[in-house]
Amino acid sequence: MAPKSSTIAARRTPSTKKSTSHGGDELEFTIDELAREASTTVRNVRAYQDRGLLPPPLKRGRTGWYSRDHLARLRLINSLLSRGYTLGNIAELLDALERGHDLHQIVGLERAIASPWSAEQPRHFTLPELLKMFGIVFNPRTLAKVIELGLLEPDGLRYRAPSPKMLIAGAELAKAGMPLEDLLKVIEGLRANVQRVADQMVQLIARLLDHYGEGQLPPPEDVPKLAETIWRLRPLAMMAVEAEVSRALEKSANKFLGERVAEILEQMQR
Repeated sequence: MAPKSSTIAARRTPSTKKSTSHGGDELEFTIDELAREASTTVRNVRAYQDRGLLPPPLKRGRTGWYSRDHLARLRLINSLLSRGYTLGNIAELLDALERGHDLHQIVGLERAIASPWSAEQPRHFTLPELLKMFGIVFNPRTLAKVIELGLLEPDGLRYRAPSPKMLIAGAELAKAGMPLEDLLKVIEGLRANVQRVADQMVQLIARLLDHYGEGQLPPPEDVPKLAETIWRLRPLAMMAVEAEVSRALEKSANKFLGERVAEILEQMQR
């Protein structure tokens, strides 16, 4: 009989079995061992199998045996979930993989489309910090409107600002004497107009995908070039929008502020 310590060590080490039915692939893991190796749970492994994301194991008696291919697939699923993909998204990606696409290229295309268009990082503010920034004009009604516009998001005892620049600019304008409630109305209108322009701009880029057919992936050979094109168009779209906003601000400044300055100069000459 083998020493007791050897038996314990064997239980802790993934089992290794050979299978001729799978072309000689090693079937190395029980479901418990597979879950442990992939840092997940047995329940998740079974759920992924039920959804067709993970191939079933090879049955030998009552035990299912999993290979290194299962482990690689399970780690891929975990990685995609951690990046925000849903199980439905992952199923589509894996289906594309089965149809001959390079999964890394598909993920790269998705990143070109969906990754943030700004490098600005969110920032948290406490209520005392906000009151110091805005002064007494930052009352509960104003705070509710700011949250409604998404400029702040409650996060425990603090508030998360997705765009700190927008918040800081608002605070500076308020300190300069601009009524904060009027400023929020301008931002509300600006958001609607900018969103409409952004929709139109991105729809132009989306036409690159339209000719492949609704819901259809481009052929594998087109994916890298398509992702590269979208990356190249992103900053150009930003430049076009920024240039047009600058032109509009310049026109409005000349129209409204120029009139005020001209009136002041006329009064000085009298």
